[in-house]
Amino acid sequence: MSRILLKTDDHSRDSAGMRYVYPVISRRAGGVSVGINLNPNNACNWRCVYCQVPDLQRGGPPPIDLALLERELNDFLQRAGSGDFMATRVPEGVRRLVDVAFSGNGEPTSAAEFAAAVALVEQVLDTHGLAGTVVMRLITNGSLLDRKAVQTGIARIGRAGGEVWFKIDSGTSAGLARINGTRVRPELVARRLACCAALAPTWVQTCLFRMDGEVPAEPELQAYLALLAPLAPALAGVHLYSLARPSLQKEAPRLGRMEAAWMEEAAERIRQLGLTVRVSP
Repeated sequence: MSRILLKTDDHSRDSAGMRYVYPVISRRAGGVSVGINLNPNNACNWRCVYCQVPDLQRGGPPPIDLALLERELNDFLQRAGSGDFMATRVPEGVRRLVDVAFSGNGEPTSAAEFAAAVALVEQVLDTHGLAGTVVMRLITNGSLLDRKAVQTGIARIGRAGGEVWFKIDSGTSAGLARINGTRVRPELVARRLACCAALAPTWVQTCLFRMDGEVPAEPELQAYLALLAPLAPALAGVHLYSLARPSLQKEAPRLGRMEAAWMEEAAERIRQLGLTVRVSP
């Protein structure tokens, strides 16, 4: 395993030299997150303008080698728990294992083996005595919530005490197309979000940034708030974050990091819906 010190602005998927498992420092999780990358071919069904995945392509993942995933996760958790990983690879102040997160280089629920991978991770955490201590998380664009197998996996995450971070970057069709490269309608996003929240504790995660120097327009903010408002009682909260790492997409020169003060103003408007909001400028 590489001895390079992990940083919040570098989420390299090959930092551990493994196919599916990679450790990162997560600003939002507040410690070491063990990533599970079910899209090692850099393929996703969305194309977000701020995505940091190199050579991103449209599509889904290849078949997942569950046996290899199990070996890699077992090996990493053993090194993290009994080796010198924390002392040599992790900065002081964040030397704690906080979660195992299905994230990676594409939409994790697009893997046919997603539900089986969730069951595998739950078993491995239990074997290492980490069940109930290390949270299992899914970071998703929510686009495949209509699939029964995806619902099965998310329900298992919920029963295990885990949670879902559900991406919503806009409340309008135009915004979703511009930011995420998807033609999904806001009402369908809302329906899928409601389904997810019924299966597991669900946080909405929203990336805020300047585009061509401009902040999101007021009608965009109002549409976003209108999408969240009816679902607020069912949600765990909202994560607002900005660009910590540079985009690797063609729109990168057009994007800028959002000011903390602007984000706090947006957060206060969301809190007025009765939602908990966490801000990571």
